[in-house]
Amino acid sequence: MAKSHKPIVWGPFAAGGTFAAFFNPVLILVTGILVPLGLLSGDVLSYTRAHEFAGGWIGKLILFAFVALPAWHAAHRLRITVHDFGVRADILVAVLVYASAALATVVAIVSLLAI
Repeated sequence: MAKSHKPIVWGPFAAGGTFAAFFNPVLILVTGILVPLGLLSGDVLSYTRAHEFAGGWIGKLILFAFVALPAWHAAHRLRITVHDFGVRADILVAVLVYASAALATVVAIVSLLAI
């Protein structure tokens, strides 16, 4: 039986899709509906509270998950979409999209560690 690298790709893809599906609607609800309508205090999204949240290790881990996991999910979706459009240079496309996701992950790590 031939070895496959699919689990390496499918793991972050599945985690990113699941994370985005569960938590992005909550982000939209809080930042796009509750605060603008005044149902939630605008203080919740103040700079000091956000900086405080991002300064702790749990906040950094959560923010990292919000950036890195959907980036890997999007990279895999983009790879499949490009293939569906008829581009058959799969290795080149895979390298480009996964390198972009890796870059987003590294930028997230560096940015969060700088806080």
